[in-house]
Order: sequence, then structure tokens, then C-alpha cells
Amino acid sequence: MSDLIQLLPDHVANQIAAGEVIQRPSSTVKELIENAIDAGATDIKLIVKDAGRTLIQVVDNGSGMSDTDAIMSLERHATSKIKKADDLFSIRTMGFRGEAMASMAAISHLELKTKLHDKELGTKLIVEGSELKSQENCATNNGTSISIKNLFFNVPARRNFLKSDNVELKHIIDEFQRMALAHPECAMSFFHNDKKIFNLTPSTLKQRIVGIFGNRYNEKLVPVKEETSLVVVNGFVGKPEFSRKTRGEQFFFVNQRFIKSGYLHHAISNAFQDLIPEKHHPSYFLFFEIDPKFIDVNIHPTKTEIKFEDEKSIYAIVRSCVKRALGLHNIVPSLDFEKDPAFDNIPTSNKSELKQPSIKVDSSYNPFEEKKNSENNYTPPQKVKTENWEQLFENIPAPQYNTTSEVLEKSWSEDSEETDKTIFQLNNQYIVSSIKSGLMVIHQQRAHERILYEYYLKMQDKDGPSQQLLFPKTVELTPSDMAIVKTISDELLNMGFRFDYLNKNSIVVLGTPTDVEIEKLESFMEELVEQFKNESSIEKHDNLSRSLAKTMSIKSGRKLNPEEMRSIIDNLFACQIPNTTAQGKPTLINLTLEELAKKF
Repeated sequence: MSDLIQLLPDHVANQIAAGEVIQRPSSTVKELIENAIDAGATDIKLIVKDAGRTLIQVVDNGSGMSDTDAIMSLERHATSKIKKADDLFSIRTMGFRGEAMASMAAISHLELKTKLHDKELGTKLIVEGSELKSQENCATNNGTSISIKNLFFNVPARRNFLKSDNVELKHIIDEFQRMALAHPECAMSFFHNDKKIFNLTPSTLKQRIVGIFGNRYNEKLVPVKEETSLVVVNGFVGKPEFSRKTRGEQFFFVNQRFIKSGYLHHAISNAFQDLIPEKHHPSYFLFFEIDPKFIDVNIHPTKTEIKFEDEKSIYAIVRSCVKRALGLHNIVPSLDFEKDPAFDNIPTSNKSELKQPSIKVDSSYNPFEEKKNSENNYTPPQKVKTENWEQLFENIPAPQYNTTSEVLEKSWSEDSEETDKTIFQLNNQYIVSSIKSGLMVIHQQRAHERILYEYYLKMQDKDGPSQQLLFPKTVELTPSDMAIVKTISDELLNMGFRFDYLNKNSIVVLGTPTDVEIEKLESFMEELVEQFKNESSIEKHDNLSRSLAKTMSIKSGRKLNPEEMRSIIDNLFACQIPNTTAQGKPTLINLTLEELAKKF
């Protein structure tokens, strides 16, 4: 039997490595900008076309490379950052493993121009799928320019897994923002399809935050600062009143490297406890300086996860310094036990006079006469007006009993003819109704989600009803959330939204679906975008229908009147699949008389 095990060819090994390091165009952006920063660049330009499919180019004014280094940079595990194993425990650079350039060269058409500052000419390399096509001297600026063209041209399966341009652009914007926040001292610009997205000048951290997310952040930020023997913490947190339903502005950086940490996020959430509404998220931009020997950044291919040696201490420090920052800026409610309550409500004007309180008595009051008058002038209670969402049900067809809950639906339909039918709400969460076989218990929020989901599914390829706004309303979004909105703009039009783009951070809403409360429009858009990001459905219209249904459904805890309860029941059974939500969770259960009897 012949030998089976053999070494992989270099180009195959590079493609496998690329699958770990370069997962999508945004991965390429991250690696290229990190290389520019490691080269000491103070001015970095990112140029992208077709969300990275056609071109990703990073131009920097860093140190540049010699002819030999330019060639060596394309080899796997070729790095200037590590010479011995111990160096892994003292890393302060962004890249260090020497895989990124080789990985990018393996799956693209790569062009590299680079020049040392003390040289008259630079060098130009052309590489296609790890194969060096040419190397020549060239006239170029100091620093390095790397162009990645036709990403994944030789790995069509991976190229097919890329999402729409707007989704991929959102990921690129996210990576650019992280790098820009980590290095506010560096000028950074970003162009997509020849349009300027960002043009950031060297600045302080706060100025950089405002430059990325908009002028409104000037008033939103609270500074955080803490120095201990273990870690130094600097940065900002958002004031509680500016918390959002989306998780957009949440950034941790360790030694200027962006990281993800659910553990540290929990510490922040704990510090904000009782200060922000439920399901809202605080914004934070926190930077940690810590000795590299106390962390391990080499536990994930993209280096976005790290391991702290003393996690519990870091957690306690983060929680306490954020709470103190909020307290120092009078955001956390406090009690002054030394304050004399007698000094409250002192008149502010010297001319004010304190008056003795007086009691007025109506000597002609006759309680029996009042009772008599109230009986003679009795006015029956007015009919409670239901809310706008019931308009959604006008065009829903009559129930068709062709689902798995056919018996239950027929039972409800037959019972509906009885005028004394019992319907009541339990715990402001469930609708309970008597049926011939026993009791039917409906989860009001899930039931309404199913109703709205099927309603919005019908809105595909046609414009839904829209209420035009008397005064157009501006809604501010983060650049990445704006990319999401652009992704689903056609579907939003079908749902009844009418809007124009104002700038990179804002849209002007001209009309909305009939059920959207105008006063809560910005909050509604935030929640909708967040729901859309969290949905796993690939089909955009289905995804948006699920998101809208979740966002617009009546929530548990809301008191319903009898008309609203009956409307939910009737329209739930008009759905094709009334038993479950779009996510497969049950909307109702049926307790038979036999099951109830067993409880006694």
C-alpha cells in the first residue's frame, strides 16, 4: 500500500489559511489598515469599489518596504514582529503572525507599490492567486499602496456566500470605524464607489467619536478614567438618557486593539442597572492599557477575542469606574443625608410672602342630594376607542379552517355566535376564552406577531398603505445602520415607509405605515434595524416582515379591552398558520375539560 499523507502545495495551504483570516471584504480592510498602522502611517486612505468585490485599496504614508521585504511580506509566516516564542507574550503591534498578506495574495489579484522614504524609486509587485507575475522598480509616493482586486476570484464558493453590497459595505464601515477610533491621532479617509464616506483629521478621542457618529455625540458622552497597577482605563460612556435599542456604539479596545467581550459588556450593563429602560443598551468607547504578559491575543484567527489572566479584577474595575463616572456627572441618583429638608422649595424672590394655608368648606354640600342628582344624570360609559393597529386587519380574509388546529378553530368559530362568551385578560399577557372543549389561552404578543407577519408578507412587490407626515421627521442613524436601511429600502417602501436620504447619518421620513407612532419614530427605526440584524432568514422580505412584526406587535404587559381581545382572536384564526410565530414559538394552548378535571 502506497503512502497517503503528503504536504499540501503552498497555494492550497494559503487558500485554507485565507478561509480563516479573510472571511469577507471587511477582513481584508482590517488586515490592510492594521499593516499601515504598524508601519507608522499618519495618513491612511481606504478606497473600495462594489463593497470590496472589485477593489479594496489602502494607501499609507508609513515607512514603506525594501524590494526584498516586499517579496517576503507575501510569504506565509513571514513577519518582522516575532523572532522567538517569548515574543508572543510582549506583542504590542496589530499584526504579528505573517498570514494576512499571503492569504490575500492567494485569493485575489494583488498589486503592491512601496517605497522607503530615503529612496528615489520604489518597487511594484503583481501577484495572482499566490503566483508572482511581475516585479519592477516604479515611481511612487513614500509608504505603501496595496490593491486587492477581484477578491475570491479563484474560490467561487466563498464568493457566492457574500451578502448584498450594502450588507458587505456595512461590515467594511464597522471595521473602518474600529480602526479610526483606536487611532484618532491618524488621519483616515474612506471612499466607496468614488463617494466620500469619511474624512477624519487627526484629533482627540472625543473629536474622533463626534467625527464618526455625528455632532449629537458632543452632549452624549461622559468621560471615564481609572488607573490601577493592573490596568489603565480611559474613554467615554453614553449618558443613560441616550441609550438605544440597538447595540451599535459599543467598543472595547485593549492596547488599541478592538475586542469583543461579553464578560466586560456585562460589567457595563451592571453599572447602568436601573438607569436605562429594559431592552435598551448603553453606548461605550473604552480603552484598556495592560501589560501584554497578562493577556493572550492569539486565541482567535481574527484576534478580536482575548484572554485576561485576571478577569474578575478587570470586571470589578470596569464596573466601579463606570459607576463612578456616572456619579461624578450627576447621572446616578444620590441622596444627601446631611441636607436639611426644611431648605427645600425656598422662595426665589425676596418679594415673595409666605401665606398661611387655608381650608375652604362648602356649607351647602348635601351628600344625599348629590347622590340623587348623580342617579338622575347618569351617563353610560363611552365606548373605548381601539388603537390604529386594528386597521391592519381590515383586508385579512375570513378564517379558512385548513390548518392543524382545525378542531380548535371550528370550536372558537361556533362559540363566537354566543353573545355571553367569556373572554378575559390574564396578567396583561394572556387572552383566555372559554370554548366547548374547555379553555383556550392565547399569548397576546406572539399572536399579534403572527398576524402582522402574515400581513406584511402580503406586501411584497406592492406599495403598502402609508400615512403621510404633516411635518417630515429627521431620523439619525449610525453609518452601519444606514447601510442596513439602504439594503432594505425597497422592502420598506412596500411596507408603507416613504423617506429620503439627508446625509451619511440621517434620513428624512415623509410617510410611515399606519400604525407607527410618530413620536416614537426614531426609537422604532432603531428597534427595527436591530431586529433585522438579529433575524437569521436569508430572504430580505421575509426577514423584514419578521422584524416589523416583532417591533410593531402589542407587548406583554399591555392591558387590552374586550374589542381588542376579540380582534386578536378572530384575526389569529384568519392566519394560515395560527398556532406558532414565524420563529416557531406557540401562540396558543388549549386546556380541555378533562385536563382541568385532573387538577381537582
